[in-house]
Amino acid sequence: MSHMFREPHEQQARRIMRPKLSSEPPDRSSPSSVLAARVAPASQRILSGPLALEIARFGVPLALGMGLQTSFNLVDAYIISGLGGAKASAALGAIGVADLIGAVGTILSYGLSIATSAIISRKQGEGDMDGVRRIAWQSVLLLIGVSAIVSAFGIFGAEALMVGLAGAKGEVARVGTQFLRVMMGGSFTIFLLLHLITIQRALGSSKTPILLLLIANVANLLLAVVFVYGPGPAPEMFAWGPPMAEALGIPRLELVGAAWATVIARCIGLIPIFYISFRRFGLFGSEDRLPPNWSQMRRIWDIGWPTSSQLVVRVFAIFVVVAVAQRLYTTADDQSMSTALGLVLRLETMALYVGLGWGSAAQTFVGQNLGAVQRSRAKQSGWYATLYNAIMMAAFALACWVWGRQFVMLFDATPSVIEDSMQYLGIVAPGYVGLGIGIVLGSAIQGAGATRQSLRLDVLVIAFVQIPLCAAAYVMRWDASSLWAAVFATYIAFALIYIASYRQGTFLRHSIE
Repeated sequence: MSHMFREPHEQQARRIMRPKLSSEPPDRSSPSSVLAARVAPASQRILSGPLALEIARFGVPLALGMGLQTSFNLVDAYIISGLGGAKASAALGAIGVADLIGAVGTILSYGLSIATSAIISRKQGEGDMDGVRRIAWQSVLLLIGVSAIVSAFGIFGAEALMVGLAGAKGEVARVGTQFLRVMMGGSFTIFLLLHLITIQRALGSSKTPILLLLIANVANLLLAVVFVYGPGPAPEMFAWGPPMAEALGIPRLELVGAAWATVIARCIGLIPIFYISFRRFGLFGSEDRLPPNWSQMRRIWDIGWPTSSQLVVRVFAIFVVVAVAQRLYTTADDQSMSTALGLVLRLETMALYVGLGWGSAAQTFVGQNLGAVQRSRAKQSGWYATLYNAIMMAAFALACWVWGRQFVMLFDATPSVIEDSMQYLGIVAPGYVGLGIGIVLGSAIQGAGATRQSLRLDVLVIAFVQIPLCAAAYVMRWDASSLWAAVFATYIAFALIYIASYRQGTFLRHSIE
């Protein structure tokens, strides 16, 4: 019976929330009018275009753009592999662990970006452009404060994190500490880059980030070759780097050089994205640059911390697997498993980020349609984004099976590393479909502002599936294939619990006011 009255109620609410028409012409010179004019076409497609087509058109660039985020790490790994021998093997193992630790800070900031996106999408759907501009500026101030805290942790606590927490040993621990210190110390670059991209995506722009990330990746490649090899020996394909380093007086920095290259390249990417935010979207003008508004920041934090916590829980779950593997399958003399994990986790990170790209599309469509009181369209958006990502993850898993060996050999041709890597991919890669389902549906729930709901679901799976299985693996000294099976089971559990929760649709009634 209630279903019969739901659609009329939504239509009535939409009529109430439509901006009132005025006989006076609008002030086209005001920042809010500029913003409204720039985002109106994209917003119209999100709210009323053919849903399956619009989700695909909006989501594909985001998925590719987020996938490009991982190419920073892949480029670094490939260049580092050119150092050769034990030095390259230790460095590859080090960046695998260090990236996992550094991801916690990035995830903390990303949760706040998701909260900002949820609020901005909802306000845009309501037609509140002044609110959009205020939230955008206050969120940037909040991100700057968070980045200062994370940078301090990285600069002063890198060794404790790498050795005490991760259990890294030998040369992996030494070079990993240096790498982690630079990456976390310069974390503001990735925080702001992802945040500004997220704001533009919430306003309906999904193509610009790809171009900006391509520019940053080219800069990263050029800088990494110069900083890693310096004036010393380099592989033939990078022979142009040493003369350039010698001319600029840059020493051979090896792994830590890759960290500096990434930080500087992200700074380069920040310049055009700030400019586009200001010129194209009318954000961050002088009238917006107000002192911190603690109530608005607190609202962003209240919505964002569950998402940050949820992603930290996911990274912690991966970290538990790595820590168990480090303690069971590596020694100070044999770290092939560390190297293998460092490589396969880069592929897994790519799967994660592509899922976050489709999840970002779901967030925007859910948020804007809920702002326009179109609940059924909002919910259906999440299903479409999930379907598209599942197809992409199935293709990605197949690629891991077919070309995984060639991928690993690009970085390390050691037989034990190849064997360990392929064993992991053979068992875990099919689970990327389940992982993607959980990520996209969780993101759709977050787009409605119901971030605590998705946090509870993640904690449930990690606490009752992955942690017990990993603990059993450690206590009972399972072999590696059994530990990887535990990871696969966790990803399938993510999919099942999110499908069940999303079907109920309780998140659609969440308020972000």
